[in-house]
Amino acid sequence: MTRAFDLPGRSPVYATEGMVATSHALASSSALRVLQDGGNAVDAAIAASAMLCVVEPGSTGIGGDCFAIVAQPDGTLTGLNSSGRSASGANLGWYLEQGITKLDDHPVHAITAPGAVRGWETLLNAHGTMGFDRLLRDAIDYAENGFPVAPRVGRDWAGVEDEMAENAGALHNFLQDGKAPAVGSMHAVPNLAKTMRAIADKGSDALYTGPIAAEIASTVQDLGGFLSEEDLAQVSADWVTPVSTNYGGYDIHEIPPNGVGITALILLNLLEKIDARSLDSHSALRQHAEIECARLAYSVRDAYVSDPATMPVSVDALLSDKYASELAKGFDPDHRNSAIDLPPVPHSDTVYLTVVDRDLRAVSFINSVYNTFGSRIVTMDSGIALQNRGGCFVVEEGHPNAIGPSKRPLHTIIPGMATKDGRVAWSFGVMGGAYQPMGQALVLSNMIDHGFDPQEALDYPRVFWEEDGDALEIESGVSDEVAQGLRDRGHETVPAEHPHGGGQIIAIDHDRGVLIGASDPRKDGQAQGY
Repeated sequence: MTRAFDLPGRSPVYATEGMVATSHALASSSALRVLQDGGNAVDAAIAASAMLCVVEPGSTGIGGDCFAIVAQPDGTLTGLNSSGRSASGANLGWYLEQGITKLDDHPVHAITAPGAVRGWETLLNAHGTMGFDRLLRDAIDYAENGFPVAPRVGRDWAGVEDEMAENAGALHNFLQDGKAPAVGSMHAVPNLAKTMRAIADKGSDALYTGPIAAEIASTVQDLGGFLSEEDLAQVSADWVTPVSTNYGGYDIHEIPPNGVGITALILLNLLEKIDARSLDSHSALRQHAEIECARLAYSVRDAYVSDPATMPVSVDALLSDKYASELAKGFDPDHRNSAIDLPPVPHSDTVYLTVVDRDLRAVSFINSVYNTFGSRIVTMDSGIALQNRGGCFVVEEGHPNAIGPSKRPLHTIIPGMATKDGRVAWSFGVMGGAYQPMGQALVLSNMIDHGFDPQEALDYPRVFWEEDGDALEIESGVSDEVAQGLRDRGHETVPAEHPHGGGQIIAIDHDRGVLIGASDPRKDGQAQGY
């Protein structure tokens, strides 16, 4: 399919030696330099993630978590879960006694230990060829000397400046005269540069032990939280076996729970059951089918997905054909199923990136602090924005995802990988908090069912339910005909206040030896190759 070149849009990027796709142009450039200097895809992914922690600080940071899937040239897949845990002193009973029912409303209690840097180091030790001294070099330079604020970054930053101004560390490190830096202006975070230089010199222990860890713990405890130096010292990054399902002849791979990649797989199973690929690509019926199947899949997420140690049902059971058949009974092609409990949708910011090197080693990588600037609590001297991933816990007796000591919360970030006949077809991901499983299913359907190229698959207009209600937020690219078709089936529709997510894709054309990269226009990113 050839796009209309006289309309707004862009072509996918074609190259042969290496490809990177990130949510920020400076991160893509940094990662590409690593590839051109002889580094592999893992090296380049870490360089890109570090850069994003500086130039897209509302979405990611060294105070957050990361997940990754690495595909070796022979097609072998390995998953990494580097999500931090709650404090060892976080007891459900205490929160219930205090009358706390939602951790999102209490930022300091939503802070979990940051897992990202331990994950970076674990990936490098297993699969990398370069050290932190090289891979953090560009990020340190931009943090110390300043970077120009990109348009989407600036928009998100301005949206939280009032809350940031309430915390001394955030005010000092991430605001200018109490305001978010304007788009196109320069901003530096020298304290973050100092911290990243320590990590480059001493490895991840520079963050998880010693004075930086002590400052993180004291910052949290001074505000009434429980995170301790011991909690930080015990942070681990764990190798996991990806879980998968088959959709349209492709094996789709995700990180297992506590991540919600399983939600995307359940959704794909439902789309198979209702024969969604037979629906017209730009029809109201297609949008209705995907939304209704997503509502069913997300209801499963909210009931069962948690730290795997407390999940009451197995992953295999949730991904079984029998379970998909039972869930599919809740789909009506003509009407919205009002009996489904609509899950809450937190607004969050995340970065997703992917890299493929000349050996066809692929990395699907996602790093996040959850909400914009996470908890909006920042350490003064080390310049670390602490994530609020604990906001995904529930405060409820008997729930598998209830807050508890040293526990991983349900986690929205989900890197994806698609293989066919044992070889990587697409390394992909979609950002955007709760939207991610829906977004992954959409872009995969666009490519598998409708023949879209990776860029067209990301550009496609999106629909998702609103943060605080049942209405569907429709992006401006959705046609009036589709919007009316959704209303005719019982959906309320409203214009989307924010774009739904973002995303990156790298496709591998094994027959021709070509890499095809794409980056979502909803962010500031680029795909770059050579």
